[in-house]
Amino acid sequence: MMLRILIFFFILKFYSPVYSSTVEDIKSQMQLTNNLSFDFIQTINDRNENGKCIIKYPKKIWCEYDNINKKTIISDGKSLVIKNKNSSNYYIYPLTKTPLVFLLDKEFLISKMNSLEARVIENKYINYTIFENDNKINIFFDKKNLTLVGWQTEDIYQNLVITFISSIKINKKIDDKIFILPVNN
Repeated sequence: MMLRILIFFFILKFYSPVYSSTVEDIKSQMQLTNNLSFDFIQTINDRNENGKCIIKYPKKIWCEYDNINKKTIISDGKSLVIKNKNSSNYYIYPLTKTPLVFLLDKEFLISKMNSLEARVIENKYINYTIFENDNKINIFFDKKNLTLVGWQTEDIYQNLVITFISSIKINKKIDDKIFILPVNN
């Protein structure tokens, strides 16, 4: 709880308004983006994990974590599967029960940007805070190149999840087979 309060005050301390031309440029860039490939660092309860992901709009994601279990997260647009490479077991959730349903929907994000006030943080990031279906989602864009650089949500256990993305490639050729969910053997 204390960490959340500190993050909130940190964001407010470095807040300044964003000019509408910048907001329009971000929305235009998002409209032109069909997919993103990137590396990530994810922090949950002071524990860092990293890996790589591919997002294909709308609502598809494939991520592989660089950990001993080689955890993989896959969404086909309807369901979200979490699986460890060395196990035949996996967990499946309706995508609608996770904040990813909003983050993986660029049309939703653009529509929210039309009605929300953007903020500049530390003169580096443009931030939007979205409240939707009991979810609070902070999304961050790089102020210079206007690309998505991360997000902050809460997981199903109400842990703060901060995801920072880097080495971003836009509209790279991808194999759609990576979004096929595993089946029981």
